[in-house]
This record gives sequence, structure tokens and C-alpha cells, in this order.
Amino acid sequence: MPVLVWFDGLPAKAQDKCRVRIQRLSELGHELRRPEADLLRDGIYELRVGLQHINYRILYFFHGRVAAILAHGLTKEDRVPGDAIDAALARKRRYEQAPKLHTFEE
Repeated sequence: MPVLVWFDGLPAKAQDKCRVRIQRLSELGHELRRPEADLLRDGIYELRVGLQHINYRILYFFHGRVAAILAHGLTKEDRVPGDAIDAALARKRRYEQAPKLHTFEE
């Protein structure tokens, strides 16, 4: 599910924890590692957030060395499903073709 749609449906405490993790990604970029982040495959990474035995995941990729692009959000119990990674990869390809068209600005 697209991150913004998914994020809006989360409980407030989960949103707060996700914001903290996104801020850490903003500060550390490629240096962010487990347990907070992990490489899944093909340039798709996951931000890992746990709250009350629920695992929240935000899939992202890097555009150059500067920007991290949040591509997909999910709530999971075990592993990130392959179709979620595939959806993030599709969003990555669309972004790379037209970055300005696929960039959210507040």
C-alpha cells in the first residue's frame, strides 16, 4: 500500500514511532542498520518499527546518495511478502522515470 495511505490508517502511537524511525533514516541515510532498517532485495530496504507485538514496515529506496524515497507501507507478522517488495520496486521504477511527478511535498 502507498506509504501515505497506509500511514493515515495507523493508530496514533504507531504513527509516532514511525515518524521517529523516518527521522532516523533522514539523519543516518545509508548508515541506518538493523534492528532499525534492513536491505530486502534489489535496492529495496525496510524501516522496522515494533509496537505492542505488531511489526510495522516502511519499504524505501535511495535516489542517489542523498534522498530516501518511502515507497510502501505494511503491517506484518513474519516476513515481508514478495508482492510488497515487487510493488515497491514498481514504484521505484516509476519514480526513477519521473522524480518530480512522484514526489510528495507538504
